[in-house]
Amino acid sequence: MDLSSLLEKGIVFAPLGQVLAEKPALLEGRLGTIVPPSESKFAALASGLGRDGLVLYVPRDVQLEGVLSAQILGGFAGMAHFTHALIWLEEGASCSLALRFEQAETHKSDAMHTGVVEIHLGEGAMLNLFESQDFGGSVWNITHERARLAKDARLTWFYAALGSRLSKNFLNADLDGEGAAAELKGAYISGQGRLLDLDTQQNHWAPRTTSNLLYKGAANGNGKAVWEGMIYVAPEAQLTDGYQANRNLVLGEQAVIKTIPGLEICADNVRCSHGATVGSLDPDELFYLRTRGIPLLEAEQILVEGFFTGILESLPSEDLKQELLARILRELAKNQSNFVY
Repeated sequence: MDLSSLLEKGIVFAPLGQVLAEKPALLEGRLGTIVPPSESKFAALASGLGRDGLVLYVPRDVQLEGVLSAQILGGFAGMAHFTHALIWLEEGASCSLALRFEQAETHKSDAMHTGVVEIHLGEGAMLNLFESQDFGGSVWNITHERARLAKDARLTWFYAALGSRLSKNFLNADLDGEGAAAELKGAYISGQGRLLDLDTQQNHWAPRTTSNLLYKGAANGNGKAVWEGMIYVAPEAQLTDGYQANRNLVLGEQAVIKTIPGLEICADNVRCSHGATVGSLDPDELFYLRTRGIPLLEAEQILVEGFFTGILESLPSEDLKQELLARILRELAKNQSNFVY
């Protein structure tokens, strides 16, 4: 998308350091208000030391076509790196964004990335966000991320955890205004020597709010993954509709996946539910494919692709869908000869 056309509409889409230097007034009353430094010691570090990152500001009633794309680098060898991203859509604004966190350089030295992502959606605003984390196997990654939705705001947030040695991500959606709705999707792949730990929160603070979460994950080799989710409904949030589901494939003998769904309901006129499964590839489905002349490794890939394909439909473009699917299959192929059923 042409940068000049963004500027003409009053949009700010720039590195955080540049905005701090050139437009500090834009960040006053915004930066650090959704994920405060008091959230945790790691949020405090990212808030206090994070000068790398992103600012996306979309003024009132501005609606962008296409998908904006941004990359935030981290995982520098032997270093702790802190980043801060702010996505702020005013009333009636809408846009799509692909935000990628990736390793800055290939190395085997331990490294750390700590980040904060703050998302504000004003009344009636709409955001379609694809976010991915693809750090190398020597990076320790910890992030605090929260979206705050005003009245009738709409959020579609797809989170993909693909890398790192250890990753702990807090992903919160706060539905603060009546009629707000959040569609939360995620995919994670834990390979050899990795631990992915995802903590999602769907917080309903206002009546007639809706949230729908579906995360799918897989682990091969000795990879480990944990998903812990909570739907919270405040006493005043009557007529809430909340759902969460977590589906998982264990593909290695030493692989481990733990799933911990939860509900905390303080209102009496709501519809909330959850579900979680952990399983392996279906041997009957594999047998069916092989009787059609499909080799074993290809049949396994077809089943894994089928497992993830449905959730990828929510991505804002076909290119993103194919990119993520290729990355998933590439990670799983590393230990495919040791798949278990």
